Amino acid sequence: MGRATDDIEDLLRRHAPQVLGALVRRYGHFDPAEDSVQEALIAAAEQWPGDGIPDNPRGWLIRVASRRLTDRLRSDEARRRREERAAALTPADAFVAPPPGEGPAGAGPSGLGRAPSEDDTLTLLFLCCHPALSPAAQIALTLRAVGGLTTAEIARAHLVPEATMAQRISRAKRTVRGTQFRQPDARDRDQRLAAVLQVLYLIFNEGYTATAGPDLHRTDLAREAIRLTRAVRRLLPREGRVTGLLALMVLTEARTPARTGPDGELIPLDEQDRSLWDRTAVAEGTALAEEALAQGPAGDYQLQAAIAALHDEAERAEDTDWPQILALYDLLVRRSPDPAAALGRAVAVAMVHGPRAGLAEVDALAKTAGTAGTSGTAGQRNHRLDAVRAHLLERAGDMAAARTAYRAAADATLSEPEARYLRMRADRLDR
Repeated sequence: MGRATDDIEDLLRRHAPQVLGALVRRYGHFDPAEDSVQEALIAAAEQWPGDGIPDNPRGWLIRVASRRLTDRLRSDEARRRREERAAALTPADAFVAPPPGEGPAGAGPSGLGRAPSEDDTLTLLFLCCHPALSPAAQIALTLRAVGGLTTAEIARAHLVPEATMAQRISRAKRTVRGTQFRQPDARDRDQRLAAVLQVLYLIFNEGYTATAGPDLHRTDLAREAIRLTRAVRRLLPREGRVTGLLALMVLTEARTPARTGPDGELIPLDEQDRSLWDRTAVAEGTALAEEALAQGPAGDYQLQAAIAALHDEAERAEDTDWPQILALYDLLVRRSPDPAAALGRAVAVAMVHGPRAGLAEVDALAKTAGTAGTSGTAGQRNHRLDAVRAHLLERAGDMAAARTAYRAAADATLSEPEARYLRMRADRLDR
């Protein structure tokens, strides 16, 4: 029964964005459509384990969600009609019906226009990542509308109260209300696709290494990001950026079994038991990385995937091809001002040219970070900088300075596993 329930849950998550896209395309009401789809998903979760999965599960969901939405829109129309009648004391026939395509006329599967397809998943992602929304709102709306997570689940993942997350999602829906449900024009498509991929990357990163809270890894978020990226790749199989991002996620997630010890303690990459890595995922990710590099000019995700593949292909930490990794980082930082990439390059410099050379790179980055202030991304960047500086100082033999840097990094991070690991490293240098 448990396996069947899991299969149904996977099926519902896969179909949810397609069903929502079909309703939004037909009715143009994002908020009530999303609520109606959630009701249909709940009905399916309750009925299908006992009755069996329908022959056409997507059609079943569209039919049920369409009926719920039709009832909701008719109820709204009736309420508006009563309010107008009371306010204006005009006859009922003075009510002006909504424009075609916005009312419930033609409800039911036959009134949904063109047959829904998985293309609606990509269109829905474009809508959820609308440039008018902040990155935080884009992530929340994507997880809710496309990922199928409940508001409570999203709130828990971001360590905020459910009411706060509900307000964030509601504001996001209001912002995109009235936006035409279609893919962006060709001239805007590259930029909008970049925003979609960035949101999926941020979701994965938050799942793989949580920025705050008691857990290092949030499996639900990391897996959801991979699932959604796979869906995008099915629609855009020859888009190198998409293939590269999926490769990067798969290669990174492959290390998860070795990232923590028996008590949940963090184990850094160079100390992990690589026999625990998921070698099937490594093989898939490596093949995807090679395919991504062959699909056009190497972009950020393709280069990061190639770096991840070099790490994963090394059977031992000392077998890592650091000169090749440094060459790839050189290309990456020339393309992108991303501080994380620059910090990764500093580590590669240290591994190729020695810890003092790496420390010089870190110091240069620290000066740049200092000009950005201490809030937001700069605060997070300083914590990473201190952690890398501590590691390189330890390798250089400056134990007193390394202890200070480890403790500074531990004080700056909001991640409890990271803080415990950094304090452990500092304490070990006291012995």
